Amino acid sequence: MLVDTHCHLDAAEFDADRDSVAQAALAAGVGRIVIPAVERANFGAVTSLCRDYSACAAAYGIHPLYVDRAREEDLDALGETLDREQPLAVGEIGLDRHVDPRDDARQEFWFAAQLQLARERDLPVLLHVRRAVDPVLKHLRRSRVPGGIAHAFNGSRQQADEFIKLGFKLGFGGAMSFPGSRRIRELAATLPIDAIVLETDAPDIPPAWRVGRRNSPDQLARIAEVLAELRGTTPAEIAAATTANALAVLPGLARLH
Repeated sequence: MLVDTHCHLDAAEFDADRDSVAQAALAAGVGRIVIPAVERANFGAVTSLCRDYSACAAAYGIHPLYVDRAREEDLDALGETLDREQPLAVGEIGLDRHVDPRDDARQEFWFAAQLQLARERDLPVLLHVRRAVDPVLKHLRRSRVPGGIAHAFNGSRQQADEFIKLGFKLGFGGAMSFPGSRRIRELAATLPIDAIVLETDAPDIPPAWRVGRRNSPDQLARIAEVLAELRGTTPAEIAAATTANALAVLPGLARLH
């Protein structure tokens, strides 16, 4: 079994064929799909999707690219949702230093507030860390949440080691399928295998063989093959290791049947 630890199956890009996308993922051996919310407005959609599809499990959070339109009462709604739905994690949360213009202070306020919600509930977090690895690490050292996943990791080996020390796994997906992604491929090949989980970020970050097209969770099987090739092992061994890692860092996955 494979676990897609980051997939936005609730996105509008899947509205026309969500059932067939979910079925294709199962047929490809993807037995668990983690669906992170990105703002209060889609908490309900994520909840409904995870009730409709038994392989899917929810996380709830407010993404850094959505904090400009978030309101303070959304934090209360997030806390209530976390308590009511008992999700896998708080996420997708974090910092993004790539977009411009942006409000760094507002992003940091929302990130810190959501880390506090996670710590109070002993929940792991799903992190967005685009060009913001060091400031994210700074907040994690302060908050001491119980681990989680650094989604779409693209930092240095030293930064990777810091996440690992804090109890985090690192998410790898389509980006490592491009020969030009040297740093990501080197990390995927050399990090301890128990630090790695797989993801698609579908419908985003399509792998090399789907450039310009919608990404989907069934592509995780081929992404696992890429990781196996980089590490000189078999896809079966990659599936076993990364699934064990996902279950270790997201204990709530074990509740799914």
